[in-house]
Amino acid sequence: MAATERRISISPWACGAVAGLVVLAAGAAFGEDRRTPVPIPASSTEIASLEPGEESPGGRATATVGITTADAFSQLSANMPFARELDFKIGNGIFRKNWVSAPSSTKSSDGLGPLYNARACQACHLKDGRGHPPRGPEPDDRSISLLLRLSIPPETEADRALLASGRASIIREPTYGGQLQELGIQGHAGEGRTVVTYEEIAITLPDGELVNLRKPTYRIADPGYGPLHPRTMISPRLTPQMIGLGLLEAIPEADILAREDPEDRDGDGISGRANHVWSVENGALMLGRFGWKAGQPTVKQQAAEAFASDIGIGNPLAPYAFGDCTPAQKACREAPRGGRSAKSGEEINGKLLDLVAFYARNLAVPARRPPEAPDVLRGKRIFHDLGCASCHVPSHRTGEQSPDEHLRGQMIWPYTDLLLHDMGEGLADGRPEGRASGREWRTAPLWGVGLTEVVNGHTFFLHDGRARNLTEARLWHDGEARSARDAFAALSAEDRRRLIAFVNSL
Repeated sequence: MAATERRISISPWACGAVAGLVVLAAGAAFGEDRRTPVPIPASSTEIASLEPGEESPGGRATATVGITTADAFSQLSANMPFARELDFKIGNGIFRKNWVSAPSSTKSSDGLGPLYNARACQACHLKDGRGHPPRGPEPDDRSISLLLRLSIPPETEADRALLASGRASIIREPTYGGQLQELGIQGHAGEGRTVVTYEEIAITLPDGELVNLRKPTYRIADPGYGPLHPRTMISPRLTPQMIGLGLLEAIPEADILAREDPEDRDGDGISGRANHVWSVENGALMLGRFGWKAGQPTVKQQAAEAFASDIGIGNPLAPYAFGDCTPAQKACREAPRGGRSAKSGEEINGKLLDLVAFYARNLAVPARRPPEAPDVLRGKRIFHDLGCASCHVPSHRTGEQSPDEHLRGQMIWPYTDLLLHDMGEGLADGRPEGRASGREWRTAPLWGVGLTEVVNGHTFFLHDGRARNLTEARLWHDGEARSARDAFAALSAEDRRRLIAFVNSL
C-alpha cells in the first residue's frame, strides 16, 4: 500500500494532486473570493436557531420510533393510512425474499440470474441502509453492496444517436453488459471479481491536524467470459440508504429545475444541472432523481432496474428474464426462465413490483437527534457560512404528483438539490451516464447520515465508500465544492467538530 504525505494551505491544496472527489455531499462556494474562507462568527449570539419543523425532516411522515436502533431506517411513514400498512409489509417481504434458480417448484420465487450480484434486495441494502466496500481482498471478505457499472464510449452513428435521444444512458460493454455480476447459478460462471487497492494519502490541515485519505483503484480479476473491451469504463457504486425516497420523488420538478445554473450565470462557482433520463412507463424523457448520477426517474423504475440487473429478475419495466446477460453470453440467454415468463420475460409481476415500490417510497426518515444542542446549532451556522447549503439545499415542499397521498404537501429537510455537480478529478469515474459527465454526481441527501453506524456498523461514505468518516468525505470534495472544502480545512478543530455534529444530527 503506497503512502503519500503533504502539508496543505488553502489555495495550494485546491490545485494539488488530491483533487478532491463526492458524494456524501456536494459542498458549495461560499463567497465571491474563492480563495478566502468567510470568517465564522464566534459570538454565542450568532448561533443559528432551530427552524419550525426542522426536527421532523420527513414532515408528518417522519419516524419517531426506533430511531436509535439498527431498525432506524426500516420504519414506515408515520402518517401512512392504516389500510396501506399491509401493502408496506408485503413489499418488505418481497424486498427481503431470497430468489432461487429456475426451474423450481416455487414458481413465485424462481428466476434468479443466471448471472447476478445478490439473491435479495435486502442483501445489498442491509437494514435498508448503506452498503460498505470490500474490507479485504479475500473472496469471503468481498462486499456485494459495491457494484461495478460498465460501459464503453459510443462507436457508431447508431450508438451516438441512441445516446442523443435519451433512450439509453450508456452503451453497454459488448460481452459483460452494464454491470459486473460476480455470481452465477449452477452451471454458469460469475463474470469476475472486483479488486480494490488503496493508496493512503496523509493530509496536514492548516492547524496541524493530520488526516489520512485513501485513494482507491479498481480492477476486474478473473474475467469469466474473455477480455473486456479495451475502452471499458468502470464506475464503482455503493448501495445507498433507502429512506425518504418517496418524498424526494414528490418534490415538484419545476422547483428542482429552478435551481439549475449550468453556465454559472450568477458567478457563485456552482453550476448544478439536471439529468434527464428515459422513463419506460411514460415513453419519454423525465427528470432523473435517483442513483449516484440521477440515472433513474422514479422509485419504481429504480426498483425494476435493480431486479433485472442485480438479481436477474425480469419484470414489466425490464422484461429480461436473463437479466444483464448479453448476446455474447449465449448459455446465459438460453437458461431456463422463472415463473411464467416464457413469453413475457416477467419473473415478478406488475402488482408485486408496485408493492416493492410502495415499500421503498415509504421507508421513513428518522427524527433529528438532538437538533437543538448548542454545538449542533453552531455547526448549522458554519454549514451555511461555508456555502454547503448551496448544493445541499436544506428544505423543500412536496407537491401533488406523488402516488401516495400522505406524502404530498410535506415540508421536508433532505439537504439536497437533486442536481448534478462537477466534483473534481479526484472523485471522477470518467464514465458518463445520460447527461451526467464523468466528473458529475448528484448531490446526495444528508438526512439520516448520522445513523449509518447504528444501522450498518460502519461510517463509509461517498459513492464508493472510500471515505471512512465524514471528515474524509468532506476533504474529498473538489470542483464546484473546492472553496467550501478549503474553508472546512481552514476551520479550527473545534469548529470542524461542530460542523460534523450538525451533519450527524440530520
